[in-house]
Amino acid sequence: MNLKGARVLVPGATGAIGGALAERLHAHGARPAVAGRDPVALDRIAAACGGAPARRFDAYDLGRCADTVTWAADALGGLDAVVVCVGVPAFGPAASVDDATVEHLFTVNALAPMAFLRAALPVVSPRGVLAAVTGTVVDLLPAGMADYAAAKAALAAWLAAVRRERRHTGPAVLDVRLPHVASGFAERAVVGRPPALPHGWTVQRAVDTTVDALVTARAAGHD
Repeated sequence: MNLKGARVLVPGATGAIGGALAERLHAHGARPAVAGRDPVALDRIAAACGGAPARRFDAYDLGRCADTVTWAADALGGLDAVVVCVGVPAFGPAASVDDATVEHLFTVNALAPMAFLRAALPVVSPRGVLAAVTGTVVDLLPAGMADYAAAKAALAAWLAAVRRERRHTGPAVLDVRLPHVASGFAERAVVGRPPALPHGWTVQRAVDTTVDALVTARAAGHD
């Protein structure tokens, strides 16, 4: 994927990784549209991206998530990529996590990203890219993170299946499976406290990896 002039929607742009990614895409000549929950951070990121179109959403409003794709396509005159950087963690033994928290984790980490990307399937060009950040938690399945890991694994499974569906028709579907990133994300858990975590990647390294994945994504029918 050529970033120069690419029209890219970044849901979750008010987070550390999403905001840094939107700014990096803008620096590479892409035309981002940014979406997030925090209005102050959203205004700041939009300004840093040259006055990029910006829209608020709440992950619990799946219709709003889907409509944001249409809004971005209208604002940018089409879409070449959607990169979802939405997520929230939780920590603690499975028996200590209540059902309302589990519902929250699955909505934010799985259902909302799916809503964005499902709506993008008929909108993003066949040679474009759909991507979401999951994490190596999907592979590691650590104790004390059962519900968070399960939500991210649900998204990863959905991405894998859609990738197979779209292998020959596009757009490309990416699972950006980052390790722990020292972004403050773990400290914003909805419940529990993070365990001792390994030294994390920097936000910039995470953005480098994500941008590399977008640039090297193969067009439909060429994998």
